[in-house]
Amino acid sequence: MRMALWQTCGLPGDVAGNLDQLERQAGAAAAAGAHLLLCPELWLGGYNVPQRMNELAEAADGPSAARIGELAQRFGLAIAYGYAERHPQGGKPYNSVQVIGPSGSALGHYRKAHLFGAMEREVFSAGDVLEAPFDYAGWRIGLLICFDVEYPEAVRTHALNGAGLILIPTALTPEYGAVPGVIVPARAVENQLFVAYCNHCGVEDGLAFLGGSCIVAPDGERLAAAGPAESLLIVDLDPQQRARQAGTFPYLPCRRPELYDALTR
Repeated sequence: MRMALWQTCGLPGDVAGNLDQLERQAGAAAAAGAHLLLCPELWLGGYNVPQRMNELAEAADGPSAARIGELAQRFGLAIAYGYAERHPQGGKPYNSVQVIGPSGSALGHYRKAHLFGAMEREVFSAGDVLEAPFDYAGWRIGLLICFDVEYPEAVRTHALNGAGLILIPTALTPEYGAVPGVIVPARAVENQLFVAYCNHCGVEDGLAFLGGSCIVAPDGERLAAAGPAESLLIVDLDPQQRARQAGTFPYLPCRRPELYDALTR
């Protein structure tokens, strides 16, 4: 599968403007032969806009999802995007990611379970389900958001459920460079899967982002990595790479779950 990862500054609070930018980037990704395009965390309305999050929140099947579905159909690729999801029961919104396929229908959806920092805990409801991987283009694909990947149990759960690729939209600031530099490659190696980690870049209302988005293979190699500026990364993912390395990194078959009961105690 050929995938695209769009690291962007975005337009905080400007949903229509972000959708217009997505149209151009989806066209560029499709022209490069991509089957899947990944956008950052809370890309649709912006990350550092807590006072507007309720206003910007939309239902999973809201107007932006319909527009993104039209783009996915027109360009023949799946689009994974972060957004503030309106709470169905009127509570605080969720920090969510949705994947809409080339048919225009949703393939996968996930609500961030591990909220990071005071702002997120004040503004968002926490998701309470690690959704099962979904199937697309011959792949089993899991969804997490930003801080979630820093919990090894979350990624391992997806691996045990058959995921070969994890999509992670994120909003990471410069002091956390160890995440794409160390943690993301470690998760890829220890679970023998591909990890696509898509960050914001630039400055949003005084909050600077690291950039540094990357796509990492099961051996920890960065197949592509962005610097601090806006970037569209295009990478071919080879499913056979997982099989070739299974003997080198036999972590999954050598597990001893009976020793790990403290993880869920």
